[in-house]
Amino acid sequence: MSEARTQPRKRGEGQWGLGYFEPLNPAERAKRDDDGLNVRARIESKYAKGGFRSIDKTDLRSRFRWWGLYTRRQGIPGGATATSEPHELEDEFFMMRIRIPGGQLTTEQLRAVAWAGERFGRDVADVTDRQNIQLHWIRIEDVPRIWERIESVGLSTQEACGDTPRVMIGCPLAGVDAEELIDATPHLMDTERRYVGDRQFSNLPRKYKTSMSGCRQQCAQHEVNDVAFVGVERGGQVGFDLWVGGGLSTNPHFAKRLGAFVVPGLVPEAWAAVTGVSGLRLPQSPEPRAPQVPGSRLGSRTVPDRGGEVPWATRCPTARLPSPPPPCTATTSACSRRRTGGCTWGSPQRPAASPGTNSDGWPIWPTASAAGASARRRSRRW
Repeated sequence: MSEARTQPRKRGEGQWGLGYFEPLNPAERAKRDDDGLNVRARIESKYAKGGFRSIDKTDLRSRFRWWGLYTRRQGIPGGATATSEPHELEDEFFMMRIRIPGGQLTTEQLRAVAWAGERFGRDVADVTDRQNIQLHWIRIEDVPRIWERIESVGLSTQEACGDTPRVMIGCPLAGVDAEELIDATPHLMDTERRYVGDRQFSNLPRKYKTSMSGCRQQCAQHEVNDVAFVGVERGGQVGFDLWVGGGLSTNPHFAKRLGAFVVPGLVPEAWAAVTGVSGLRLPQSPEPRAPQVPGSRLGSRTVPDRGGEVPWATRCPTARLPSPPPPCTATTSACSRRRTGGCTWGSPQRPAASPGTNSDGWPIWPTASAAGASARRRSRRW
């Protein structure tokens, strides 16, 4: 008995999949108490009619994000925000984020966004770095009308923010780039259609970012997404190389290549399998994060390093891939391996500026100036 008393209890760190539910931070308590997707009914039936002051504070500061809504900050000097209470920062207007999967818009959809911005957003709309569009100065009373208009053309704000699968990004030239390995758009759209709004994935540990691209330039930034599908060719078959665990924010980390070849028809299943493991097992307290550390402990499982087993192999058949070839160090125009079809992995065709490599032999950018130079070249070329 005395020996049992001296044994310290193992700290659970909020891993829901292992039965630990406390302690939870306020954001996790709000998610536990009610799914963020449920707030839409209250917005339409109560808050849009009663105005800003009728909004429950937990809904306002948490669950509204599941429908792409953030409160705008009042004009308070930046130095005062750290010492101010939430109610002192909040203005009675919202930023509304509209999902644009793969960054692709029809003219009809663009007109609907323009209609909303002109009538309710002071004639302003932002294009984000993840291919979304954001409106500002939105009143809660006008939100249902905006939803009705944009949803009539196939757009949505559902899960554009919050601890959910954020918009899935793709190559801006997907489908028109003559040298791409595969157009990832159909698989990206299928994954969005099947799983955005699915309550199985509406309470993830943190925001969850996805990229899918068959572009040889790897412009969809697989290195800094939670899960990424990179176009590759293996034995004459084109498919996707699977990467997990990338992220920026306060704990930046390059994604890890799992060495799994995913055939195009199984992309949604592979996405759901990886996301399901991540959502159930990662620590959710005090500051939950999506899977950023390769090989980190996910409850009783691990994200495998190269050569390890893929835990969902029975759900999504895969074939092991060889190590990637050395990256091209020549400029895009001078890459003879590309002209002869040698760069079938889609290795980035980046300038010969000694970019360096990660542990898997893939290129990484050493300096911001190199990345800026690359961006300037792309802007001139496109």
